[in-house]
Amino acid sequence: MAVPQISPGKTRVGWIGTGVMGSSMCGHLMNAGFSATVYSRTKQKADALVSRGANWASTPKELAANSDVVFSIVGFPSDVREVMLGENGALAGSKPGTILVDMTTSQPALAVEIYEAAKARGVHSVDAPVSGGEQGAIAATLAIMVGGKAAVLERVRPLFALLGRSVVHVGEHGAGQVAKVCNQMLMVAAIQAVAEALHLSRAAGADPARVRQALAGGSAGSRVLEVMGGRMVDRDFVAGVEARLHHKDYRIVIGEAYRLGIPLPVAAQVDQQLNALMAMGWGRADTASLLRVLEAAGQCS
Repeated sequence: MAVPQISPGKTRVGWIGTGVMGSSMCGHLMNAGFSATVYSRTKQKADALVSRGANWASTPKELAANSDVVFSIVGFPSDVREVMLGENGALAGSKPGTILVDMTTSQPALAVEIYEAAKARGVHSVDAPVSGGEQGAIAATLAIMVGGKAAVLERVRPLFALLGRSVVHVGEHGAGQVAKVCNQMLMVAAIQAVAEALHLSRAAGADPARVRQALAGGSAGSRVLEVMGGRMVDRDFVAGVEARLHHKDYRIVIGEAYRLGIPLPVAAQVDQQLNALMAMGWGRADTASLLRVLEAAGQCS
């Protein structure tokens, strides 16, 4: 299968999912001179891009029919399946040689399924989930973890270079999602650890803000302590990233552990804390709410 060369003014980009991250990411490609067609389940979320010259498509299928490279960054694996493999999904509208790039945090097995379905139609695909959040999307400093054929990655690398500062080819299809699962496993476990440290400090009569300041100067210092610890100290639980998305990520973590038959004892405990967070109705709050889960448990004891 021939893989098309990428160049502004020639390559047509399709972008599925214009939410918190997708809107900024698609905007970077448009700024570089690439024409874009966009789709979002909530059309209003795409209005800013359309006002800048992007074309609107009523379905992912229509979008793909007018694109050479199709990106998706949506919420859940079920959303990925719908926009990629559904009756009106991107694959149904893709011509041979089209490249599908899923940047959602999703299931490794689904990435493989998309690859196999795409290959049968002469279409290329890579899984390329990202780390860096909304600010990384805005600043184009995302870390991009890629699974798929090296030749296909090299074709889309010029587009990735406009979105992030780190692009790592992890391996074959699904490997990018494996890397992202590991990223989420480490990051949310660190959030839980920060919550427990600050909860302990308060219970012991020490000022959590000063404890956090002291920890930041030593070997426990980290980006998670800085950002999420700051949210906990300030009791700012308005979502940066909604906790329900990290809950979804941990469902994937635990699902992979079950599939592979491997023990992940720390991840299993963090998963239970996320389950408790969801049961308490904080799924649309920030994951810093893991502190509130500990506080609620203490009040019940």
